Amino acid sequence: MRKWGFLLLTSVLFVAPLASCRDRSAQVGQTPATTAGDKTQQTSSLIDKIVSRGKLICGISGELPGFSFVDEKGKYSGLDVDVCRAVAAAIFDDPEKVEYRKLNAKDRFTVLQAGEIDILSRNTTYTASRDSTTGLEFAPVIFYDSQSIMVKKDSGIKSLKDFAGKSICVQTGTSTEQNLSDQMRKLGVKYTPVVFEDVNATFATYQEGRCQGVTADRSQLVSKRTTLPTPENNVVLPIVMSKEPLAPAVKSGDPKWSDAVRWIIFAAIEAEDLGINSTNVDQIVASTTDPSVKRLLGKEGDLGKGFGLPNDFAVRVVKKVGNYGEMYDRNLGPKSTLKLDRGQNKLWKDGGLLYSPPFR
Repeated sequence: MRKWGFLLLTSVLFVAPLASCRDRSAQVGQTPATTAGDKTQQTSSLIDKIVSRGKLICGISGELPGFSFVDEKGKYSGLDVDVCRAVAAAIFDDPEKVEYRKLNAKDRFTVLQAGEIDILSRNTTYTASRDSTTGLEFAPVIFYDSQSIMVKKDSGIKSLKDFAGKSICVQTGTSTEQNLSDQMRKLGVKYTPVVFEDVNATFATYQEGRCQGVTADRSQLVSKRTTLPTPENNVVLPIVMSKEPLAPAVKSGDPKWSDAVRWIIFAAIEAEDLGINSTNVDQIVASTTDPSVKRLLGKEGDLGKGFGLPNDFAVRVVKKVGNYGEMYDRNLGPKSTLKLDRGQNKLWKDGGLLYSPPFR
C-alpha cells in the first residue's frame, strides 16, 4: 500500500504544475490551438469587412486583353476580371459590386500586403518564393501558361541563341525577368535586357525596334500582339522557357477569406465538370437528385457556412458569371478575339490540368 500511495502522490504532484501552467497561459491571453472544426468560429475575417463595405476591391492589370482590360467606355473584361466578378457574385449575388484597382507588376504585392485591395487577380505566377516569403496565399490556378518570346517576322531569329549580342524587352518585377536570365545563362548567350515597370512601355519599345524581341507569358504575347499596329508582322516563337501557373492571391493570415476565394474558383471548375452552366443552373437546382450536384448547389449540407458564404454561392457564381468553361470561351477561347486553344487548361477528364477537390 505504501508503494502505491507513493506513486499516486508523485503522479498528482507532477500533473498539477502542468495544469497550472496551462491555466496561466490562458490567463495571459494565449489562444489555445484550434482544431479544424474551429475554423467556422473565427471571430474576424476580411470577408465580414467586405460584406459591411458593400463591395469587393480587386487588383488587376487592366492592360491585357483577354485577362483584364478596360475599354473606351470604362468596362472591365477578361478572365482575371471574371474571377473578381465571381467572388462578388458569391458574396453579394451581384458581380458588379467590384472596385477595380489597376496595378503594375512591381507594386502588386506591396498593395495587397498593405490591405489596400482584397484580392489580386492579375496574371500572377504561383511560385515557391512568392508563396513562402511575400505574405501571400494563392488561390487555385486559373490558367496554365508558359513563357516564350515574340520577334518581328522578318528578323531571322528562330531560337534564343540567335539573340547573342541583341536586346530583349522584359517587364521588371516579374518571374519573366528571372526566367530569361536563367535561360540565357544556361545557354551561355550574352544579351542586353531592356527593362520597364509598365507593360505598355515594354511592348511599345519592342514595336519601335529598340529591342529585337520581347518576352512574357505566351498568352500575354498573343494578347498584346493584337494591340500592335501590324499584328501579322510579329510571331511568337515555339519556345517554352518556363512553367507559368497563373493564380489569384490574397493576403496570408485569414483562412476564412482564403478558403472562400479558393472554393468560389473551385465551384466554377466543378460546375463545368458536372455539366452545369449559366443557362441550365436554375433547372438543375429545381430537379437534380445527384448528391454531388446537390452539395455543390447548396441543396444539401451547409458547405457555404464554413466560408462565410451563403449556401447557394455556387449557384450565384454560375448564374451571374458562368462556369470556368464559359469564362474561358468568352475571354480567351472561340468567342474572343484571341481564340486561344484551351490545351492544358481543359478539364482533367478532357486531358487538361483543371480539377476541383470534391464538394463534400
